[in-house]
Amino acid sequence: MANHKSSVKRIRQTIVRAERNRFYRTRLKNIVKGVRSAVDAGNKVEATDALKVANKQIQKFVSKGILKKETAARKISRLHLAVNAI
Repeated sequence: MANHKSSVKRIRQTIVRAERNRFYRTRLKNIVKGVRSAVDAGNKVEATDALKVANKQIQKFVSKGILKKETAARKISRLHLAVNAI
């Protein structure tokens, strides 16, 4: 156990941030999976709608600092390529 007040606070912050990051990572995976499943089903309309939601959410994660800008751009680009290939 930590002996310093600042160490105890750091532990609390780490726990909260780890839980928050886990939530966002899971959310991101589910968003991408939604687009991929629509693409696999060959449903262009559903895939396009899911892509719009995914694009907005991924950009939101960038603004919150969950994702780096380049990582988000890569994910969005790959999703666009998949949807356009239908």
